[in-house]
Amino acid sequence: MAESNDDSAGARAARARRVSPFLDPRQAAHYLGLAERTLRVYRKMKTGPAYRRHGNNVRYHIDDLDAWSQRPRRAGDDV
Repeated sequence: MAESNDDSAGARAARARRVSPFLDPRQAAHYLGLAERTLRVYRKMKTGPAYRRHGNNVRYHIDDLDAWSQRPRRAGDDV
């Protein structure tokens, strides 16, 4: 099923930037299409997207999520 223009990644990113460019781990995982637990494991292994701590809260900037998602694939990565 094709995505409508309102549901495209670009449209979601534009809406997120209007509200706040920072996403909590639940929102970031949803944005990337990952389980929140997977994102937490990536954070602990230091293989995931860049993140910031605002007090005790972990926040991901949407530009960092996009950059991480668009990084070149490595040999052996799952499709």
